[in-house]
Amino acid sequence: MTETLKARLAREIALTGPMPVDAYVTRCLHDPQGGYYATRPALGATGDFITAPMVSQMFGELIGLWAVETWRRLGAPERLRLVEVGPGDGALMVDALRAARVDPTFLEAVDLVLIEPSAPLRQVQARMLAEADVHPRWVADLGRVETDAPVILIANEVLDCLPARQFVRKGGDWRERCVAVDEAGEFGFVLSPITGGFRRPAFDVADGQTVEMSAAQAGFGRAVAEVIAAATGAALLIDYGRDRPGPGDTLQALSRHAKVDPLANPGAADVTQWADFPSVLEAALHAGADVTGCLPQGEFLRRLGIEARAKSLATARPEAAPVVARQLDRLTAPNQMGELFKACAVFAPRSLAVPGFEP
Repeated sequence: MTETLKARLAREIALTGPMPVDAYVTRCLHDPQGGYYATRPALGATGDFITAPMVSQMFGELIGLWAVETWRRLGAPERLRLVEVGPGDGALMVDALRAARVDPTFLEAVDLVLIEPSAPLRQVQARMLAEADVHPRWVADLGRVETDAPVILIANEVLDCLPARQFVRKGGDWRERCVAVDEAGEFGFVLSPITGGFRRPAFDVADGQTVEMSAAQAGFGRAVAEVIAAATGAALLIDYGRDRPGPGDTLQALSRHAKVDPLANPGAADVTQWADFPSVLEAALHAGADVTGCLPQGEFLRRLGIEARAKSLATARPEAAPVVARQLDRLTAPNQMGELFKACAVFAPRSLAVPGFEP
């Protein structure tokens, strides 16, 4: 019988000591034999979670029109590399390419590149995009994206999959929150001495509060900026998270659309932490690109014209108007995805006016 990921992690922790949260999350998501994305990603209404492109076609359509307008503002180059990181089930890109038919010259210019670490999801994406106007190719990471043509990059709900270490202030001192295992083989959190890589936060933290720091998220911001600075273009990042520094434990796991204990069954649920946009954008600036500020997703989509698109869909199919109204609410309402989710852009040259983020 194949050993479970939980059993393997328990044995490893028992031998080497408590495991930092970011290392634990990485194993839960990407362990080759038992990681969630490596073996059993379940997206959509019948899966574990739903993303904005699955809520409504409007989301992907507007991103597609955003890409077309960005390309035009870059001077409508004859060659363009359209990159999506973490394409999920492919729905966003399918809708984006359909909307991009408004300008066939854009589609003729596009080299479509997808970055997806999950083998099962690559298969889903290939099926979804089999009849698309542009055929995709897959590369392993951002370092494989060529910079000999302008790049427009889309990353929707990618940052929340990049884990963070957790540090807790106790009695004026700091400890790292780690995962330990008891004699029964069950996991629990413990506070351990910090081994390195910790920088005291510049904001106030009360005793007992948790601070998250993600080298992976900052590294992603740096890698995106290096591509954009070298190639010119723009990257659109959309995710749920914080747009200003602050404390908070955001570790969570989702299974069948419900929150579950992230320690209970490693590899069986999607484990995430909030995007730390200030750190991501700071890293991008240091890497040579420019950045916008963050906008709430609802405001960003309204600037792109989602309300007009919803009205058009409802007019074309009156029987679907209540569904369209619910989709619009889910994507833009403050108590849904409208406020918690943020949008920002990394871009070059500095003179580029990124659609949706103009003053």
